[in-house]
Amino acid sequence: MARIKRFDHVGITVSDIDTAAEFFVGLGLEIEGRTFVEGEFLETVCAVPDSRTEVVMLKSPDGIRLELARFVRPDHQPGSPNAMATEVGLRNVSFEVDDLHAAVDELAAKGYGLVGGIGEHENVVRMAYVRGPEGIVVSLFEYFG
Repeated sequence: MARIKRFDHVGITVSDIDTAAEFFVGLGLEIEGRTFVEGEFLETVCAVPDSRTEVVMLKSPDGIRLELARFVRPDHQPGSPNAMATEVGLRNVSFEVDDLHAAVDELAAKGYGLVGGIGEHENVVRMAYVRGPEGIVVSLFEYFG
């Protein structure tokens, strides 16, 4: 059996790649690269004939990567932008921040609201889910002390 060597990235398909990239850059990720992919490789991996996708790869300060992909051909399929944590599928992407309240306030000023509220767990961590562009749920958390 093949063994995992390392975690590489999480991929999210979006319809508006510029807005999604801007959102994550605003959180502190850096754009590592941007390109279009098409041809036999993409068609084989995704099993979507005659497909073309635009990809933006972002990187967090600690090196974790997030891939945003927008299908140019064929058009994207609508998702569930109001999905709750109980819906099967990718639940959230999570980032540690230095000031949770400030991060939530900055995102609220840009029109991105909380899914619920800001919770505290066992006097160790506070966390909030923010619904970003296209319904992407982003978990932001801050450790105490």
